[in-house]
Amino acid sequence: MSNTVESTDRYAIHEELPEPATFLALREAAGMPPRSLEGVECGLPNSLYGVIAVHEPTGEVVGMGRIVGDDGTVYQITDMAVHPDHQGRGLGTKIMDALEGYLEETAPPNAYVNLMADVDGFYERFGYEETRPESKGMFRRTE
Repeated sequence: MSNTVESTDRYAIHEELPEPATFLALREAAGMPPRSLEGVECGLPNSLYGVIAVHEPTGEVVGMGRIVGDDGTVYQITDMAVHPDHQGRGLGTKIMDALEGYLEETAPPNAYVNLMADVDGFYERFGYEETRPESKGMFRRTE
């Protein structure tokens, strides 16, 4: 994963995963729950696909998103984050466009794609809908 997918005048979306420290910093800046460095170092390489948003003038990674799953029946979009200093510039949409492109190219018919939405009104434009009342999202954190 190292191709440039799309660029704007100041940002570029690259098909690659962030470094673990960058991953942790972006999650923190975006107000997302923390992850352990040990978990991140183990988990990132097991991603199916990932993209980063790079601020071209500085080379700083300012956004990310990735897909995890079995690459056949189940896919989960996760770790969508854009640094608050760079929000409002369409980077989340560009990241989702790249993730959706991967799914369109690789996911077989009837694959299940899910995500946990932290914002209302964003993911719906990509065709995602709430699962209730048919099912409900649940989670648990390890200690």
